[in-house]
Amino acid sequence: MRKPQTGQGFSDKAEGASIDPADVARFSAQAAEWWDATGPFAPLHRFNPARLAFIRDRVAERFGRDPKTRAPFEGLTLIDIGCGGGLIAEPMRRMGFQVTAVDASSENIGTARAHAAEQGLDIAYRAATVEQVEGEGAGPFDVVLVLEIIEHVADPEAFIRACSRLVAPGGIMVVATLNRTLKSLALGKVAAEYVLRWVPAGTHDWRQFLKPDEIRSMLAGEPLEVTGPFGLEYSLLSDRWRESADADINFMMLATRD
Repeated sequence: MRKPQTGQGFSDKAEGASIDPADVARFSAQAAEWWDATGPFAPLHRFNPARLAFIRDRVAERFGRDPKTRAPFEGLTLIDIGCGGGLIAEPMRRMGFQVTAVDASSENIGTARAHAAEQGLDIAYRAATVEQVEGEGAGPFDVVLVLEIIEHVADPEAFIRACSRLVAPGGIMVVATLNRTLKSLALGKVAAEYVLRWVPAGTHDWRQFLKPDEIRSMLAGEPLEVTGPFGLEYSLLSDRWRESADADINFMMLATRD
């Protein structure tokens, strides 16, 4: 494969109203540790198989692809918004997608590019916001991923609507976030950060978590069909995540454009 590219010849500095400077700074400070499976992003490494399986199966169903084949999504385009260090972008590229991945943190993008280069993966990484991507006329994309990012932006509604406008006709957007429930406060915030110490304290602000109906309402003005929520739950016994009917903490939603 070709070496990673910086991203379609655009500028490589993130700017836009969706940026929450405090959150960007927090993740930037940990940028070098994205690929350390025992470091601060260890929960995402454990979470990834369930997320990847959900995305693979729903996208395969949407486009009539066989997920068991090698590179089943060859010929399709995908953008990963808020890509962090590339934990999702890399397996998406291996599945055959032409991948663009953006993040507001230049440090995250630097880590992602370096790791992709080591793996020989051609992923178009750039430090940018969704406002910049849309404003510069990039896309549209067959698949738009918005995973564990909407709870970290300054204006969730403007952000998710901008993401949705990048979906190509016939395409699909996958949104993943945390539900604002008492259960998520107890387990997704307090237990995860202060008891189990899965993630550093202060990673999440429970007040910024979103209910599924709020996401549905935010997208009501866009020409999309929204489905979900689809829950994801963690089993202490197996130390694995799996899809579940319980969407009280982690959940995913789909939005398709005809």
